[in-house]
Amino acid sequence: MNSLSYNLLTPAQICFGWGRRAEVGELARALGQRAFLIVGSQTLSRNGMLADIQQRLAAQEIESIHVADISHEPEVADVDRLVEQLRQHQPAAGDFVMAVGGGAAIDLAKAAAAIVTNASAGDSVKDYLEGVGQGLKITAPPLPMLAMPTTAGTGSEATKNAVISSYDPAFKKSLRSDAMVPDIVLVDPELTVTVPATTTAYTGMDAITQCIESYISRRRQPIPQALAIEGLKRAVPAITAAVAHGDSRPAREAMAHAAMLSGMALANSGLGMAHGVAAALGVHCRVPHGLACAVMLPVAMRTNRAVAHDELEIIGRTIVDDELRGVAAVDAGIARIQAICDEVKIPHTLTEIGVSAEQIPEIVKSSRGNSMNGNPLELSDAELTRILEGML
Repeated sequence: MNSLSYNLLTPAQICFGWGRRAEVGELARALGQRAFLIVGSQTLSRNGMLADIQQRLAAQEIESIHVADISHEPEVADVDRLVEQLRQHQPAAGDFVMAVGGGAAIDLAKAAAAIVTNASAGDSVKDYLEGVGQGLKITAPPLPMLAMPTTAGTGSEATKNAVISSYDPAFKKSLRSDAMVPDIVLVDPELTVTVPATTTAYTGMDAITQCIESYISRRRQPIPQALAIEGLKRAVPAITAAVAHGDSRPAREAMAHAAMLSGMALANSGLGMAHGVAAALGVHCRVPHGLACAVMLPVAMRTNRAVAHDELEIIGRTIVDDELRGVAAVDAGIARIQAICDEVKIPHTLTEIGVSAEQIPEIVKSSRGNSMNGNPLELSDAELTRILEGML
């Protein structure tokens, strides 16, 4: 029996529950007296929810400054621009960053909170990104952070990285530091009720992909694996209901909980092929991240079945039938995931999401990175090319 040895990184405080956004003022007060707000949901602004949050901050004598809105996956220029804005406010002790939105808003906030305390004026976040910059590291503590997710997908509220994109040159890379895990995570599933069905499907499949990939990752760890299984138990039965009935409280609660667990799992165990390719599809073909993960997930499971048989067997027993064993459990698990993809209208082919044969070489090249490094099966460029060409 192998001896156990691992680290576990989680947010310092997690507050989860329907309607618990009402506690945001008291929670935020523990971080400081001035909040820099990064918002990723226009709906929250329109329906008065953002104003309510700001009023609750004000009731605790916290000044809130709305510094950024974002409606797309964050790019290098977005981070650099926000860092410059934060500098104009001369952040000091008692200041903190608060993200209210999906993974894009939370990633933007995490990146800016780290860069503003680490980089010199005029420096770019690019210099700190894995594999593309100067290899600079986050050494000073970022601004404290409170994360309030409004989608149930990326789990960014519980991770130590921020995914940042560029389209010229094309890359999608992480800014990563243990210090970047948000200090306080406030998950109110009621905030996800207004998320459209398509976005619910894409983000939900991202959470499911993260649970599966972290569970079978070559860097898998016991506690994250337990979290991933719990996430799958919640998300697999709930995702179609959340897509079809957006106001379903049980479905929204299950998906929000699964998304957060998936973030905690990936932060400690890494991911795999589906996420590696998804990043490349994002920068080269502008495919939404969750959609890219969903298209790749059944293929990734089939690709890894020989080397991750035991883990995929447990997944199959978890999401289909605990009486199943061996190959039957593996097959059933993959079939169940494919059926979910079909139910929430995920395309089967890369062609359907705008990928051409001519783009495959660049996609293969850009698929390399931290996620692909966690894949159970080592894939050569030629092997990955064959897989992707077979998906056209």
